[in-house]
Amino acid sequence: MEKTKPSLIEAKLVHKKQLTHDVIELHFESNPSFSFQPGQFYSVIVPGAGPGGRDLRRAYSIASGPENRLMELCVKVVEGGPGTQYLDSLKIGDTMKGMAPYGDFVYKTGSHKDVVFIATGTGIAPYRSMLYSKIYADNKARSVKLLFGARDQNDLLYVDELKPVLGENLILMLSRCNDEVPGCHKGRVTDWLRGNTVSIHWHETEFYLCGNGAMIDEVKQILAGHGVEKHNIHQEVYYKPKPGETHASQ
Repeated sequence: MEKTKPSLIEAKLVHKKQLTHDVIELHFESNPSFSFQPGQFYSVIVPGAGPGGRDLRRAYSIASGPENRLMELCVKVVEGGPGTQYLDSLKIGDTMKGMAPYGDFVYKTGSHKDVVFIATGTGIAPYRSMLYSKIYADNKARSVKLLFGARDQNDLLYVDELKPVLGENLILMLSRCNDEVPGCHKGRVTDWLRGNTVSIHWHETEFYLCGNGAMIDEVKQILAGHGVEKHNIHQEVYYKPKPGETHASQ
């Protein structure tokens, strides 16, 4: 599929929903409407937030499928984060400007391979877009697993709607897990990969990694240890931890 050249897109907020204590979902009507591939992102123009009052740009993966009339963003609101604070301040009817579409983290797998999607936090957003897309429906992988890592059940995103789609192949890894969450496993996504080596066809699987940079680095080390070739690994880094930090808290 040929990529669409990015252009200036104005978007009006029509719905806002609190998903967790620090994650919001925003629905926008875009003008003009635009085409994108599942997994691509919208680059928000944050007015006057840069040095000397210049505008900033911040990237957010589109969480809705390309066929959806509305563009949906899944945003973790970070204290002091100019992009997330700006988006959180928007009221219904407000408009923002941005450039779209951008990104190479798109669904590329066909029916001849397995897929393992791995996400922490709002890194689940591009996978939601992929799973709801016609591109995915027309090119379903041989099998699909989605490993989703979070701190605890209060940080889970989209589980209720993705569980009917993926069933037992939606694997929830929580740092603090309890019996109230069906299908929950205690630990990190990397713990699951190390403990379930026989359930993965390492040389016949494409791996998609999105979220915490420390998680992505650790997963890539695991994959390299199993001989997974680089062209079978696709990544989108949301956050690079500071020196000494890990992805223990997802």
